Amino acid sequence: MVKNQIFPLNTAFKPSPALKTWFIVDFILVIVLILSCTIVPLIIASEPDWIIMGLILAGMLLLTVIFVAWVRLYYVSMWYELRDDEMSWKRGVWFRRTGIVPYNRITNLDVIQGPVMRMLGISTLSVQTAGYSGQAVPEIRIEGIEHAEDLRELIRSLVRQSGLHGDGTGGGAPPITLPTDQKIIEELVKIRLLLEQQKK
Repeated sequence: MVKNQIFPLNTAFKPSPALKTWFIVDFILVIVLILSCTIVPLIIASEPDWIIMGLILAGMLLLTVIFVAWVRLYYVSMWYELRDDEMSWKRGVWFRRTGIVPYNRITNLDVIQGPVMRMLGISTLSVQTAGYSGQAVPEIRIEGIEHAEDLRELIRSLVRQSGLHGDGTGGGAPPITLPTDQKIIEELVKIRLLLEQQKK
């Protein structure tokens, strides 16, 4: 059994509280971009319409308050758990989502960290599985993790223990099909021998 002090097995863990800050900072950056495309042109205009500008600012302020409240509720709803043979997760405010990912289906584990996340010391661990590997969207994203590399290594070791032929990086060896390949080779050799005998 794999033991880990940061992410103990069979114990639910939450993302770092810095995840809330990351969501809010990203949202504020989007709001600033929207305002710079709406308010700034109105101010530059020779006769700005102060009523429209006030309505836009009030709408953005209301949207920001709702978003901050949603981020807090979303963070409370999130948890992840590593078990002996699978990982489970739950999240959602209005629409709750839960899932279970067996380790023997995991094919890729990617750590993602943007500039704001880097400043906050958090990362996202993207987990691809055999069923989802053809899609651009991972089956699960473990968001706001402070020790993402440690978590990736822990999951890789659990993937190896589960009997998967890969190692959670997508670069593992393909499944061993030697008996089937050997049978095909033996049949081809027999066919070749028969063809050589017919030539003679």
